[in-house]
Amino acid sequence: MQSFADAKEFFQYSAGQWQSRRVTHHLPFRRAESGGSNIQVETLEKDDPRIIEICQMHDMDASLSVGGSYVTWAGTMQWDKDDENHEGSTVFALIPDADNPRQGKLLRERGYAEIVPVAGEYHLDHEDGLVLTTEYETMTIYERFWFANPDLRLRTSTVKRFGGFNTTTFCMEERIQTSPVTATAAAETNPLYAISGW
Repeated sequence: MQSFADAKEFFQYSAGQWQSRRVTHHLPFRRAESGGSNIQVETLEKDDPRIIEICQMHDMDASLSVGGSYVTWAGTMQWDKDDENHEGSTVFALIPDADNPRQGKLLRERGYAEIVPVAGEYHLDHEDGLVLTTEYETMTIYERFWFANPDLRLRTSTVKRFGGFNTTTFCMEERIQTSPVTATAAAETNPLYAISGW
């Protein structure tokens, strides 16, 4: 299991291209829907103009950010209609708490559920899974991300709205291309040893 000092390390490790397969359970209808997507994650340093812009959008001091990511996605779902489109992109910035680098705020210029600027609360749990809670006007989304191995990331999410739980999703995300930053991090985290033990 991978270990991370903070959320910045977690997202640096997530950089690269991923193929996602998911199952979404629509609880009110007692139905399940499958789908898939291709996801690209690019690491952004704290001085990247996109990070600074996101912080300004949220009236946050950009010097408090440790960086973030640029994420693009394109996917399909089983019940899609002809005019439905599951493509998009977002930039997010991490603002860790001053007294605990393992938790803080995640700022985005658009949410996944609503196309408006949104700020979520994150923390790394005792198993180094990243837990993210995002409040929207009409719903709350709870997500947990973790690595089963360096090239397999798992994700669960639950959407709560109108006073009750609406959907739950399980995603299996397989890395199909590694970024240079991720490759370096993986080598440092999992060094290769000779059979002799050196």
